[in-house]
Amino acid sequence: MVNKPNVGVLSTGIYLPKQTMSAEDIAAKTGGNWTAENVTKKLGIHKIYVPSEEDGTQEMAVKAAKQAIEKAKIDPMDIDLILDIGEEWKEYPLTTSALYVQGAIGAMNAWGIDLQNRCATCLSAFKMAKDMMMADDDINTVLIVGGYRNGDFVDFSDPNMSMMYNLSAGGGAILLKKHLHRNLLLDSHVKADGTLARTAGVEIGGTKNPITKDNLHEAYKSLRLMEPKKMKDRLNEVSMDNWFECIDRALEKSGKTRQDLDYLAILHIKRSGHLGMLDALGLSEQQTTYLEDYGHMGQLDQILSLHLGVESGKIKDGSTIGLIAAGIGYVWGASIIQWGDAS
Repeated sequence: MVNKPNVGVLSTGIYLPKQTMSAEDIAAKTGGNWTAENVTKKLGIHKIYVPSEEDGTQEMAVKAAKQAIEKAKIDPMDIDLILDIGEEWKEYPLTTSALYVQGAIGAMNAWGIDLQNRCATCLSAFKMAKDMMMADDDINTVLIVGGYRNGDFVDFSDPNMSMMYNLSAGGGAILLKKHLHRNLLLDSHVKADGTLARTAGVEIGGTKNPITKDNLHEAYKSLRLMEPKKMKDRLNEVSMDNWFECIDRALEKSGKTRQDLDYLAILHIKRSGHLGMLDALGLSEQQTTYLEDYGHMGQLDQILSLHLGVESGKIKDGSTIGLIAAGIGYVWGASIIQWGDAS
């Protein structure tokens, strides 16, 4: 086992803004469409994090990366590759977030690239990072990092957007190292349905529908369901099957079954969906962290849940961790981590 090629988790880092928005605040912004009680009970939100002017997407990624590096006690010069999973909504369009992080943390031996698969980007990055590390002798330490503040675009008065009232802000980072022999990143599985590619997104601001003086105010609140019926009907038809296919295939490729799962790192979804997923997998509420006090930080939720699971003691040596996500576009994914010593 000692000499078997492997990739393990060195550390995680999380950055959270200082300002928050409560369930009561969210309810008020919906103009009476939602009560605070239903925001809490149905949507599963106690509070979300709200970015300040200084909390840019790239800057929050840097803060999370620095925490992960400090916890791992490594020299940033030891990092070989940076995969930035932060969102496209950032300080300056057409700048490369991975390279901004590289310069800010002093990882001058690393090269970097930005990845984007919406809220499934972290799990896509896990698969890519491990495959690259196994294939390339020059890649031994990888930083997966990103920031998220897509909540800036949410129009709380749009009732179709209730599924995104949970959008929160923050930064997350995870360091992976080859031949670590602990906290092993096992296998992943990702599945996509491109028929939903343009059913949700920021409708105003691209080349198809550019920002003008007449739509300026609307543009900055134009994250919306562009084809709500098509999206909801299709998701009702395929989403759960696709999610379980990813979970089961990731487990199978990792030499595991559902019975081996000890902890589920799942993105924030409405309370009934969260509880339904636990029930289907035979897990209790003590075997996950429901992110009701954090909201949905997009593709950073898996890093956050892993981070909180270790801190709380829910994740222990020997724990098999399933990390699952889904992203508009539409993408589903799952990755498996075996926590603890593997030597």
